[in-house]
Amino acid sequence: MARKAKPGGWELVWADEFDGTEVDRSKWDFDLGNGFFDYKSHRWVAGWGNEELQYYTDAPANVQVKDSVLTIRALKESLHGCGYTSARLKTRRRDGTPLFTTLYGRVEFRARVPWGKGLWPALWMLPQDDAYGGWAASGEIDLMEIVGERPHEVLNSLHFGSTYPARSLLTHVHALPGGSTVADWHTYAVEWEPGEIRFYVDDVHTCTRNHWWSCGKTVDGAGVEARRASDLHPWPAPFDQPFYLLMNVAVGGNFPGVPGPDTRFPAELQVDHVRVYRKVGGHGAVKPRGPGRLPWHKKA
Repeated sequence: MARKAKPGGWELVWADEFDGTEVDRSKWDFDLGNGFFDYKSHRWVAGWGNEELQYYTDAPANVQVKDSVLTIRALKESLHGCGYTSARLKTRRRDGTPLFTTLYGRVEFRARVPWGKGLWPALWMLPQDDAYGGWAASGEIDLMEIVGERPHEVLNSLHFGSTYPARSLLTHVHALPGGSTVADWHTYAVEWEPGEIRFYVDDVHTCTRNHWWSCGKTVDGAGVEARRASDLHPWPAPFDQPFYLLMNVAVGGNFPGVPGPDTRFPAELQVDHVRVYRKVGGHGAVKPRGPGRLPWHKKA
């Protein structure tokens, strides 16, 4: 595809244009399996914490690079007790070693996204370290995810607050114009600065977030809601730490539900490029917290 000029005021610092014939392992690693071991609670968490149905692999059937496009394929097939296979790529090794992280900047994915009941594709970011506590006290940035059966809508989301189950979520629903769907090529971007996060779809500014919080308090390992200012980490936590990049197609789970009889497989997420920019001249001072209700404020 023709390569668009860099956005004004931003300088390219990292990219993958998928010009080779396989995934560049110096840039991406794979999550494998259908869950993870939570060392804090000393238990295995199946379904990646969301009761997802897929088993992630790094097999060519689930991920390939061809004609300058990365394709992640969710397949309806049995593997290790799961009814589906798929892939989840990330710029961090499975042992936690970073391959690439960014603290602030513009992050951009150009992609075509599968849709259908029970599909949960995502282009997103997680913190390299849980500096402020377990998910979501240390934050999550979702550039693109969808409710599987709603192909005309893109969700831009931030997760923050306290460790689960007391996390907070802000989601903006962006309606694609002109009858377009997520199955068409679109560019999903976030511009992340100290104290402000702006979301874009095809360079249309969809929303700005400048009000969030992070609370590290827990009781028996579970997060609790902040009750006073002293319960909070200093602003702009948690979005003041390095994050890494992820892209995947999940199947089923608490968010999209189970696939329906009309859901098509293979379900393919195609990515033309991933690019990360830094702001020319730097980001300047931290922007003050925007207006909004803090967790301990009572409703009128």
